[in-house]
Amino acid sequence: MVQRRVLLHAGITAALLPSALPALTRPAAAQPVSGGDPAAFSREWLVEEARRLAGEPFADDRPVAPDAWRDLTYDGYRSIRYRAEAALWRDERLFALEFFHLGFQYDRAVAIHIVRDGQAERLMFSPELYDYGVEVEQPENAAELGFAGFRVQYPLNGVEKLDEFAVFLGASYFRVIGRGQVYGKSARGLAIDTALPGGEEFPVFQAFWIEEPAPDATALVIHALLNSPSATGAYRFLVEPRTSTQVAVDATIFMREAVDKLGIAPITSMFLFGENGPHTFDDFRPEVHDSDGLLVNFASGEWLWRPLVNRQNLNVNSFYATNPAGFGLLQRDRAYASYHDLEAEYHRRPSIWIQPRGDWGSGRIELVEIPSDSEIHDNIVCYWVSDTPTEPGQSISVSYLLQAFGHVVGVPPGGQAVDTRIGTAHRPGATEDTPNGARLFVIEFAHGDLPYLAADQPIEAVVSASSGRIDTAVAQKNVDTDGWRAFFDFVPEGRNPSELRCFLRLRGHALTETWNYLWTG
Repeated sequence: MVQRRVLLHAGITAALLPSALPALTRPAAAQPVSGGDPAAFSREWLVEEARRLAGEPFADDRPVAPDAWRDLTYDGYRSIRYRAEAALWRDERLFALEFFHLGFQYDRAVAIHIVRDGQAERLMFSPELYDYGVEVEQPENAAELGFAGFRVQYPLNGVEKLDEFAVFLGASYFRVIGRGQVYGKSARGLAIDTALPGGEEFPVFQAFWIEEPAPDATALVIHALLNSPSATGAYRFLVEPRTSTQVAVDATIFMREAVDKLGIAPITSMFLFGENGPHTFDDFRPEVHDSDGLLVNFASGEWLWRPLVNRQNLNVNSFYATNPAGFGLLQRDRAYASYHDLEAEYHRRPSIWIQPRGDWGSGRIELVEIPSDSEIHDNIVCYWVSDTPTEPGQSISVSYLLQAFGHVVGVPPGGQAVDTRIGTAHRPGATEDTPNGARLFVIEFAHGDLPYLAADQPIEAVVSASSGRIDTAVAQKNVDTDGWRAFFDFVPEGRNPSELRCFLRLRGHALTETWNYLWTG
């Protein structure tokens, strides 16, 4: 029903590996050059431009890549490599920019401008910026085209080389990573009508304005103009590379048309299989995923963890949250032994956390799980949807902080559900008969106060089910993990789905987040 290919495959974004800083005696290389007269630019101008554009019929007049470039194979496209020495601002500033070539899936050019002292100049494409593979033909009008997107570099992990840490490429997709991380899930500017029968609309960033930073600046400001049949938008990204890279996002969105679902701060990811389901794939790896769960922090202070599942049918779940404190897709399992993948390095994929700013009002966080049979598909999506319906001419302003982090014990501050395993309800030594269809759930909790609580503490496993029956809920100290284990038998009610919840409690005080699971049989 809904299928999206990974727009930023790790192989494509890694086509230009971080390279050592050149020696001072290295010959100067071609640099991107600007074309046309400078034009005044400001955030206010961009907002008004998005407003003006929303009042006109939608038209995508971006330059289209020549057939020879659109017909490139995946390997052919990867053979086009941006010349590292041609990176904009290289050796002049801490940041450097490199630009993606048109071709393969990226067949429409985006306009990229550099802003200096309030004046914007558009960068022009030149074949001299690239080393080409044998498959690539050069059309006569190549210089009149543009770029597909760009990547941002910074001395993130050491001073001897520039590390790529941010990419803007394809529709409204962008990726960021922190220190020691590799690309995984993607963020998007906007999601429209995701997982609806009429199909999803994919807005695009059709133009960018990048503010030239001071030589020693540690933050970069990027502006983008979003466009689609139903909406336009003026976006500002304040990007700060660090151990947990963060992006402050300010967006003003204008509706051309009313839509059924407007997804704010969308994140897309991949989940093929993990420890919480049957291993039906013929694969040597124990787990394959960019994320293993959705985490939500409600305004009430409650934290909820929903493990991801690659289901047989499309599944859409809503978590109602007025002014949510935060939500995101996390990769909690960071042990190499869980993946055994030296190429994809799933244990180094970042978690993405959204922290809303200002008054978002009443709404819901939606989790979409799309059936998938391959890790090349992004089949997991989450975003926030307002309860206020959209209407033509409507203006929506939204701000949030996006963070890409690795292993952070304090999110949430209490105990965390770090493992979910499901199997037959029969346990060795059990004397009673096992009900037909009963399943055993085993949840490992760690962190927070749990390591400091002795085995004789009266900790309870508080478990509930929206349908079916819970039997024998037990909390037990796990001395091997320095955490606590909750396990219980669940007896389904026929084929009815059931929402399961579990958390650990001590003398009326919740010790952990709430583990939440949708049982569909």
